[in-house]
Amino acid sequence: MSHREVLEALSGLLLAMFVAMLSSTVVTNALPSIVEDLHGSQTGYTWVVVATLLAMTATTPIWGKLADLFSKKLLVQSALVIYTAGSLIAALAPNMQVLIGARVVQGLGVGGLTALVQVVIASMVSPRERGRYSGYIGATFALATVSGPLIGGLIVDSPLGWRGCFFVGMPVALAAFLVLQAKLHLPVVKRQVSIDYLGATLIIGGVSILLVWVSLAGQQFAWASVTTALMVLGGIAVIAAALYVEAKVAVEPIIPLRLFKDRTTSLATVASILIGVSMFGATVYLSEYFQNARGMSPTEAGLMSVAMVGGLLVSSIVTGRIISNTGLWKRYLVGGMVLVIAGLGLLGTIDESTPLLEVGAFMAILGLGLGATMQNLVLAVQNNTAQADMGAASSVVAFFRSMGGSIGVSALGALLSHQVTQKVTDGLAALGIDAGHSTGSIPDLDALPAPVRALYETAFGEATGHLFLVATPFAVLAFVCILFIKEVPLRTTIERDVPQNDRVDETVTR
Repeated sequence: MSHREVLEALSGLLLAMFVAMLSSTVVTNALPSIVEDLHGSQTGYTWVVVATLLAMTATTPIWGKLADLFSKKLLVQSALVIYTAGSLIAALAPNMQVLIGARVVQGLGVGGLTALVQVVIASMVSPRERGRYSGYIGATFALATVSGPLIGGLIVDSPLGWRGCFFVGMPVALAAFLVLQAKLHLPVVKRQVSIDYLGATLIIGGVSILLVWVSLAGQQFAWASVTTALMVLGGIAVIAAALYVEAKVAVEPIIPLRLFKDRTTSLATVASILIGVSMFGATVYLSEYFQNARGMSPTEAGLMSVAMVGGLLVSSIVTGRIISNTGLWKRYLVGGMVLVIAGLGLLGTIDESTPLLEVGAFMAILGLGLGATMQNLVLAVQNNTAQADMGAASSVVAFFRSMGGSIGVSALGALLSHQVTQKVTDGLAALGIDAGHSTGSIPDLDALPAPVRALYETAFGEATGHLFLVATPFAVLAFVCILFIKEVPLRTTIERDVPQNDRVDETVTR
């Protein structure tokens, strides 16, 4: 494909990626209003985020595997349709239960978009040239991350209310669908294979059981309880069954375990889990911090995100260009993780009284690190992968990063809820106020008496800082994994030489 043809097709893919990122960022600043309007709790707040992450995580490897078997263009368009349907249900949701269900449907579509965009780009551009285009991906990611909270904040503060946040992505999804229909033309690889439905079901089931346990433990039942034991043992047993099916039974496994024979893929996978825990787990609650600890409006909270996304935008574009020119990438992964660790550690010091300029500077450092890390980790894996396995390998990295994010959001959300509830209960008792039976609900701070409001703000501020401190060791472990990845200069061809025993018979038709 010529540079112009790549850019034309890439424009549709970038619109699809924008939709995927927008689905989470646009609702961030609306969450406090949603929970208040639908009479939800802190657990409900967490599950509005986790529901999408869970569905996205569980289905990402399935989408990636389907991309190795069927039309990538049709799959991307199908993911856009599913996302739009979920958005419509969410916009009309009458209660938290329906909203969370709609977010699951959205997550199914977002999982497809997250996995397939990277796969399609890998089918068009060699790894060496991919750095040239990763800047566009980084810019789109940054634009969605920066504009999402701003757009969401403005919509929430407008007569449309929070429901408008779910309508806003639909026109973009339609535009992406039409552009892809007109401009994306890829060979369709037709292979006579069977789809591993059993493996897919077991993977989804095992991951779901463990994530539900992480989210509800400490709230609905005790961490040390019979329910915990049953869920943990059940989840592990289902995942063990999935591994057996993938290794011994499936003709075309959803996650080919042979991919992990490659050291780069194995280390990048572990690093992706740890980055997901630290990145998603900590940053998703920043908006709640700005609104509940600093008294900001949704729009003002959206403006605060510019600091982190600005850093992400600059580093993703700059490192992408340099990597494309030199073919070397490891030093930028290492440097990026150093900045991620520093940013998380600094954000671990914040509370309700930290100067906003300092908070913004800490967020910018974290953004610089994430921009140099996320895309380049996928690139390192793709560089070591045969084209026939590109969908599975790319989606494995995205899958484990999303799984880490789901675990992080669930576990750190439970920690936040526990700490806030405990601090508020103790504070009310000190003021001589009977807290009664705490449900973890999030109150309307404007309606509270000044001493009680100050108590809530202090609780949210301190608890948010603790989340970043808890997330920091995971980033350190990811840094160690990246240090042990062997750098292989980026190849300049789409296809990699495949060992004879790995070759598959394929018929390529247009």
